[in-house]
Amino acid sequence: MSTKGLDRMFKLTENKTDVKTEIIAGITTFITMAYILFVNPDLLSAAGMDFNAVFMATCLSAAIGTLIMGFYANLPFAQAPGMGLNAFFTFGVVFGLGYTWEQALAAIFISGIVFIILTVTGLRTAIVEAIPTSLKHAIGGGIGLFIALLGFKNSGIVVPYEATLVELGNFQDPKVLLAVIGLVITSVLMVKRVRGAILIGIIATMAIGVPMGVTDLSAGMNFSFDIRPTLFKLDLLGLLNIGEAGVVGAITSVLTVVISFSLVDMFDTIGTLIGTGAKAKMLDEKGNLPNMSKALMADAVATSAGALLGTSTVTTYVESAAGVAEGGKTGLTAVTTGVLFIFSILLAPFALMVPAQATAPALIIVGVLMMSTLKEINFEDFGEALPAFLTIAVMPFSFSIANGIAAGLVFLPIVKIATGKAKEVHPTVYVLALLFILRFTILPH
Repeated sequence: MSTKGLDRMFKLTENKTDVKTEIIAGITTFITMAYILFVNPDLLSAAGMDFNAVFMATCLSAAIGTLIMGFYANLPFAQAPGMGLNAFFTFGVVFGLGYTWEQALAAIFISGIVFIILTVTGLRTAIVEAIPTSLKHAIGGGIGLFIALLGFKNSGIVVPYEATLVELGNFQDPKVLLAVIGLVITSVLMVKRVRGAILIGIIATMAIGVPMGVTDLSAGMNFSFDIRPTLFKLDLLGLLNIGEAGVVGAITSVLTVVISFSLVDMFDTIGTLIGTGAKAKMLDEKGNLPNMSKALMADAVATSAGALLGTSTVTTYVESAAGVAEGGKTGLTAVTTGVLFIFSILLAPFALMVPAQATAPALIIVGVLMMSTLKEINFEDFGEALPAFLTIAVMPFSFSIANGIAAGLVFLPIVKIATGKAKEVHPTVYVLALLFILRFTILPH
């Protein structure tokens, strides 16, 4: 397509930008978030999924979501399977709640459909308003701690110990040493604000792991471009199976999973769109982002498509801010990023060579980034601090994101009722709190 054609399609002149600026912005966004290509298959394969197929699903779902964002919403935001949501998939839903990965994919598909309905009807606003701001920020911070714990665990920096639950690992072990080296490299790059710091850190750590005997170069020979092991494998009937838990128990458990996926994705996406849009001065006089509904629809459709392909929830990436900072203002930025995700399929054999010790530092760094939301919580108000703290602390200490969300939603109405502020709690929260209490105290689980 000609430059004039792109100008008309994406309204470049109207948005005071040009083709060159938008393409450079799209490349920048891709570089800053490409680490997900290595980290996502690593996390989901722990749930029993085929690494190769998940890599393919990650590339394709990111491309689909980002291209829809560009062509349909004409916004410079990129999408991919979300960090935190992929950890919740493996350790919260599969390991924690006992679902199969096929059933977990079904839950994601349902949450995507729910998100589509909420977007079309406008009910998403009511859902967002039902959860207090402090808990929204606490969920992000708690997931950050949980992801960091995964990084420490996968690297061997932290290991199990019967007397104290955990202790430091053996730093004379080449694998642990490599992870520490990777953490140092990535940290230095982050401090120096190097574009694509996390991706560069992963690649550098993998390269250093070759002479250390940790990186297995022959692993790439085993890669297959076959996506069939995860394609259309979602198990809706298995997810809705009543089993020993009974009708109420089964419904509560499914609601817990679907609501958790939906809420985290919704808050993460809206926060990213508004926050990044503000930095780009794209918000109107009322603080709203143009084409917000279209952006949310792109996110919802991508989530459902991702579940069909075989990956966890697709969400809008805060790393899009890197492209915006380079001048990206329209959908051409997103389209550029989406096209690069398609071409990244060629990196598939390389991804299989990346050891867990190279991706573990990335998890720790992402955990640090997610902690920034905690500054928005008023810890001077104990009524606000307690539910938020329990949300944050229970996630890593119980090794379950869902348990953390449940703890916060249960204690929120308790402290509000005790302080005579029961009316401040949305009825939806009371219903969720009751369901969580029944699930943990009475119903089989």
